[in-house]
Amino acid sequence: MMLILFNKPFNVLCQFTDKEGRTTLSDFIPTKNVYPSGRLDYDSEGLVLLTDNGKLQNEISDPKNKISKTYWVQVEKIPSEVSINKLRKGVMLKDGITKPAKVKLIDEPKIRERVPPVRQRKNIPTSWLELTITEGRNRQVRRMTAAVGHPILRLIRYSIGEWNIDGLETGTYKVNI
Repeated sequence: MMLILFNKPFNVLCQFTDKEGRTTLSDFIPTKNVYPSGRLDYDSEGLVLLTDNGKLQNEISDPKNKISKTYWVQVEKIPSEVSINKLRKGVMLKDGITKPAKVKLIDEPKIRERVPPVRQRKNIPTSWLELTITEGRNRQVRRMTAAVGHPILRLIRYSIGEWNIDGLETGTYKVNI
């Protein structure tokens, strides 16, 4: 059984082929017969787990297993305690209320500058949150922070369960066998 931890850069498609010619996993990972366990949006960065083991792939990606996923998100403005508590309790989205999340304000993580850089507006400050969820709805973290008035400028998945991107530069991977 093989498990690959990949630190996906911004604007990389979380699959191995693309008819539109966009950058994909195959531009970084030469290993054949591995598949992503879940997805990470094209415009998001961070940890993607890939495996050649269908059972493990299902365990990681099946929402019933409630594997926690932690994200570092740069948001517009500085969230109030009220906004943070809304995220902690669950936010009403179009597809229903989210499960409670673990949320805290953090210092900007020691990470590489994004290419292209995040747009900044001089009159609007930004801040960073660490947000942990156990669901996996489409663009959930982005929709949650927007629902409380803090659109995301940059989203990095730091960890999935016990695996994280510590020591893994953007665009690189390591194999756990």
